[in-house]
Amino acid sequence: MQLFESIRRDARREELSIRALAERHGVHRRTVRAALESPVPPPRKPRSNTAPKLDPYKPVIDDMLRADLSAPRKQKHTARRVRARLIDEHQVRDVSYSTVRDYVAHRRPQIAAEAGRRVSEAFVLQEHPPGAEAEVDFGDVWIMLAGVSTKCFLFTFRLSCSGKAIHRVFASQGQEAFIEGHVIAFNTLGGVPFGKIRYDNLRSAVSRVLFGRNRTESNRWILFRSHYGFDPFYCIPGIDGAHEKGGVEGEVGRFRRNHLVPVPVVDTLDELNTRLAAADETDEDRRIEGRIRTVGEDFTLEHTLLRPLPVEAFESGLWLTPRVDRFGRVTVRQCHYSVPIYLIGRPVRVCLQASDVLIYDGRRQVACHQRLTRKGAQHLILDHYLEVLARKPGALPGSTVLAQARSTGMFTADHEAFWALARTAFGDAGGTRALVEVLLLHRHMHHDDVAAGLRAAVRLGAASADVVAVEARKHAAQRPDDTHGSATPEQMSEAVPETVVSLTARRLSDPDAVIAGLPPDSRLAPSISVYDELLARRPRPAENPAARSSGDVS
Repeated sequence: MQLFESIRRDARREELSIRALAERHGVHRRTVRAALESPVPPPRKPRSNTAPKLDPYKPVIDDMLRADLSAPRKQKHTARRVRARLIDEHQVRDVSYSTVRDYVAHRRPQIAAEAGRRVSEAFVLQEHPPGAEAEVDFGDVWIMLAGVSTKCFLFTFRLSCSGKAIHRVFASQGQEAFIEGHVIAFNTLGGVPFGKIRYDNLRSAVSRVLFGRNRTESNRWILFRSHYGFDPFYCIPGIDGAHEKGGVEGEVGRFRRNHLVPVPVVDTLDELNTRLAAADETDEDRRIEGRIRTVGEDFTLEHTLLRPLPVEAFESGLWLTPRVDRFGRVTVRQCHYSVPIYLIGRPVRVCLQASDVLIYDGRRQVACHQRLTRKGAQHLILDHYLEVLARKPGALPGSTVLAQARSTGMFTADHEAFWALARTAFGDAGGTRALVEVLLLHRHMHHDDVAAGLRAAVRLGAASADVVAVEARKHAAQRPDDTHGSATPEQMSEAVPETVVSLTARRLSDPDAVIAGLPPDSRLAPSISVYDELLARRPRPAENPAARSSGDVS
């Protein structure tokens, strides 16, 4: 366009000839004549890629592409595979890959159209009324959980209008996690969409996909959505239906890239979900492309249109009734959890939640475990085995439950020191039984109080559970959160001795006794002189018993 304008300008101003214009602008005279005839350059001729070497084999390639019409989606010919077959089956080695690629890209849609297949797909933009619609999806995410690389699942609930989203990570994408994610989202948003929520055909909700959009839903899922009062919308199965909930599909990827990179390193899923909740609040300040207001501002308007939450809460956990095995464990989803040993052989009630496993004996809760993520893993609590360890003390040193207690920090160095002292005083069996008596104190006393009692007993050299209990109660009385009186911790420390003092140390006015606040015992030591008289009246070894019986006593 600019060249044509320059030629026409020079011809108009200087009245140059066609030859002179061609020489000045470095073009052919035909170009000059075309510029003088019209200011619009003629359209370029389309490039025709001729491939004479491929012409004899084009029918063969067409047959391969026609066979793909009935082949599985992941087993169709690629351009590279077409060229490989031409080389192997027809010895065509002088045809480049780009030539085969261009022909396959040109002919594949034509062959599909000849067979009556849909070649291109059109999409229609949709409007989402405020408070009416939402989308839900799961996404894979890897985290470093307690030092182990673990695959988890990112639950995402997104309001279609404002773009406000709630994210949580669960150990599985089972129904209990699916429902708990909804409950968390509804409670966080403060309401429920009054229209429909879009889903994939997840097993958590759909037990069978029927013709069209008809689905057979699971009974528990029907109960849940009936409780909260919303309608589901199930997308077309497979990749073809991904565009029907494109908002949440993009949200999963966006949130994962921005808040889960690099790979999170956490000890528990609760710790990670606390971070995600903070990230959700931060994302309210972002602005979706093409919108004037932020996500938080749009959600403020949409929040008032949500349907109120029901009065009664919905239990998201799944109830199971496993039987306790001989090792004092229940098996839930191929993972093992310990229970008190008196339940061995009996069925118990288990509430399987997304992150926790609650175990009940009737209506009484007897155990609570964090849900395990690895198949075949087991979580054992030392307190559940104390009764059997009192009868079998030799089983404790090499037990799995002791190893787990040490790894989690529940069995501390204070316990180890007391155990070593008790075994030195009473032997292995007796010392272990003394340790078990101390461990039983954890059932009704604070862990820090028992640890303080252990340190005091070891310092005194008393391998006795009674000493530990006394010291633990005194430490509990000095705790700032004590509600049994209004005395300050300083006043209580003055009134209560810090350590146990033996009576012998008190009688001998040992300095430790004075430090402990006990007055020295001023009484005289007892005398044993009267017992010496008994020793003097013993019979002599040479005395004749017969003479003593006749009254002759020397």
